Amino acid sequence: MATKAFSFELFPPQTPEGLDKLRITRQQLAQLKPEFFSVTYGAGGSTRERTFDVVNEIKGDGFDVAPHLSCVAATKASTAEILDRYRAAGIRRIVALRGDLPSGMVEIGEFRYAADLVAFIRERYADAFRIEVAAYPEYHPQARSTEDDFRNFVGKVNAGADSAITQYFFNADAYYYFRDQCEAAGVRVPLVPGIMPITRFTQLARFSDACGAEIPRWIRRKLESFGDDTASIRAFGLDVITRLCDDLLANDAPGLHFYTLNQAGAVTTVWQRLGL
Repeated sequence: MATKAFSFELFPPQTPEGLDKLRITRQQLAQLKPEFFSVTYGAGGSTRERTFDVVNEIKGDGFDVAPHLSCVAATKASTAEILDRYRAAGIRRIVALRGDLPSGMVEIGEFRYAADLVAFIRERYADAFRIEVAAYPEYHPQARSTEDDFRNFVGKVNAGADSAITQYFFNADAYYYFRDQCEAAGVRVPLVPGIMPITRFTQLARFSDACGAEIPRWIRRKLESFGDDTASIRAFGLDVITRLCDDLLANDAPGLHFYTLNQAGAVTTVWQRLGL
């Protein structure tokens, strides 16, 4: 059986206190021996230096790390500058994204789509980086149609992406259908499911509304019924996510990518329940 690949997403904190907490979280997650950590990149590069600092620290601790790089509002020169810094630092994996325009900004920059960024990296750096891209089993919220959304994904793969990490979902059938669609279209890159632990309902609902991830009605109603009972929300969330991950791994998902929100507790508990 092929080896499963597991990875954890972190975000760069805004404060020294947040950075200290992130170091503790990272130490806890490092005990699970992930294939890599990924580090997010704010809209329009708003966390550029903080992302670079966290990436360098993780790399210095001996772990593979994949910085996110969004291309919206960016120039080719500024993007090359960032990639040159990462290559010089020994970074060999990039999560290439279109990203969001910062509030109030209207210029989209020199890259229109993530596929343009992937093509730029491949043309300029050949195989210096392994390129991860995003996939949307439940469709990107800004997609004009399901067909258009799928064409955009195929475009990223054809431009040179090595593998994909999906937006999180709670309906495994959406992932299986997307995977079948890719196989039928001859798209052979690994599709790693993105997993969002459920620990706070209001936060989850806000994230899901923004990114187009559907919370199935039965899950939403159950979470709503708990009100402010955070212990019950957490216990139910652990059950739901453990079953989802178990289903995915049993049905040949190549691994799992956890959106940790800089917290180790829920991820570690799911990990232990799965016997990983």
